[in-house]
Amino acid sequence: MPNKAIATAVLLSACLALPLAAQRGPAIFTGNLTSNQQLAHDIYKELIEINSGMKTGNVTLAANAMAKRFRDAGIPESDIFVGGPVPEKYNVVARIHGRGASGRKPLLLLAHLDVVEALKSDWSADLDPFVFTERDGYYYGRGTADDKAMASIFVANAIRMVREHVVPERDIIIALTADEEGGGNNGVDWLLKNHPQLVDAAFVINEGGGGTLRGGKPLFNGVQATEKVTTNITLRATNRGGHSSVPRSDNAITALADALSKVGRYQFPVRFNEVTRGFFAKTAEIETPALGAAMRALVANPRDASALAVVSADPRYNAMLRTTCVATMLSGGHATNALPQLAEATVNCRMFPSDTPEVVRADIERLINDTTVKVIARAGARPPAPSPLLPELFDAVTNVTRELWGEVPVIPVMSTGATDSRFFRALGVPAFGVSGLFSDPTVDARAHGRDERMRIQSYYEGQEFLWRLTRALTSRGAVP
Repeated sequence: MPNKAIATAVLLSACLALPLAAQRGPAIFTGNLTSNQQLAHDIYKELIEINSGMKTGNVTLAANAMAKRFRDAGIPESDIFVGGPVPEKYNVVARIHGRGASGRKPLLLLAHLDVVEALKSDWSADLDPFVFTERDGYYYGRGTADDKAMASIFVANAIRMVREHVVPERDIIIALTADEEGGGNNGVDWLLKNHPQLVDAAFVINEGGGGTLRGGKPLFNGVQATEKVTTNITLRATNRGGHSSVPRSDNAITALADALSKVGRYQFPVRFNEVTRGFFAKTAEIETPALGAAMRALVANPRDASALAVVSADPRYNAMLRTTCVATMLSGGHATNALPQLAEATVNCRMFPSDTPEVVRADIERLINDTTVKVIARAGARPPAPSPLLPELFDAVTNVTRELWGEVPVIPVMSTGATDSRFFRALGVPAFGVSGLFSDPTVDARAHGRDERMRIQSYYEGQEFLWRLTRALTSRGAVP
C-alpha cells in the first residue's frame, strides 16, 4: 500500500476511535458542495434522469451507467456483475475487497434502481418526473426518495473509498437491483436464486428506515427491522343480469358495495412483536404527553380501548398496529341500461408479520358472510420473521446518529410498505432499513406520488451518515 494510502487509513481509524464530541465538526451541508458531495449529486442526477419505470422504463440503462462509474473508479471488471433474466431489467453488483484477515462475511449495501411509473401530466406544470430539479431546498424527480437517493449515495461512497485507498476489514458488496417495485422477480429474488454468491453477506443495509423531522428538527432515527408484506384479494360478485328496467334484489354491484363497506369498517386485531413493541415504547418518550401516555398504556395492555382510540387516530401509527386491508381498484357492469353481471374489486392488504395470506383471506370471507361474493386470494408471500435487533448494529447507528445530530434517539421500526429485505430475512440473513435520510412525513411523504422530492440538506447528511456507518460496520470489532 502506498504511503499516502497508509496515512489515510491510519487517519480514518484514528477518527473512528475519537470520542463522539471530538468527531463532531461543522455542518455537513453548507450550500457549497465538497468534491464527494458533488460526486453524489452528479450520480443522483444521472439516475433520476434515466426513466427506469417498472413498466415503461429501462432499468438496464441505469445498471450499465453505474457499472461504468465503478469501472472508471478502478474497481476491476471481475468484481462487477451486470445481468438479469429480462433485457430491460438488469442488476449491477460490485464488490470492494477487504483485508479478509478476520474471515467475516461481507456487508451488503442494497438499493433498487427501478421506480414507480410517473407521467409529466400528473406532476406540477413546472416539474418533470425525469428531470432532476433543484428548488426551494429540495431535489425533485421520480426516485429522489424511493430509492435513487440511497443508490447514488452507495455508489458515491464506494468510489470515495476506492479513491482514498480505504481498505475495509471485510468485503463490501453494493447491489443495485431491478424490480423492487414490480415484485422482485428480476431483482433480488433472481440474484439469490441464480447468483447467490454475489450477494452472500452477514447482513444487509437497505431502504425502509430513515429519520423523522418534526418542525424542521430531527425527532428520531428509525431502523427498520421488520415490515409488512402485501397480499391482494379479489372480491367478485356475479349473477345472470338482465334489463335495467326490471331491477332485482340480487344486483352484483350492490352485493359488492355491501361487501366493501364491511371491509372498509373492519379493524384487524392489534398485534405487537419485538420491533413494534420497542417502537411504541420508545416513541412514547418523544411524542406529545397525551399520545405518549396512550402508547405506553397500549403496549402494557393491547386491549385498552381508550388508549387504542388515541394511538390509532394517527393513520401512520394505526398501520403499524395491525394488518390493514383497503379497496384500491373497482370495476363492474357492462352497459348503462343493463343489470350488472360482474362487479369486482381489488383489496390490498398489508399483513402484520405474524399473519398469513390464508388467514387474512379467511377473515375477510367470514366478515363479508355472503355466498354471492367470492373472496379470491391472489399472489402473496408469507411474512418472514423480523431481523434480530443486533446490539452491534444498533450501537453503530446510535453512535453515528449522535455524532451528526446529537441526542436523537434511534428507534426500531416496522415499515408498513414492503422492501427487498424480506427476501434476505426469509433466508435468515439479518436485513435493516437504515439511511440517515431525514424527512417530515406530514409534507414529504411523496414516494410513488406527485412531485416526489428529497430535502437537499437531508441528502448530504444521509451521505455522510452512510459513509460513517459503513466504515464503522467494516472496521475491527464490528458486527460478526
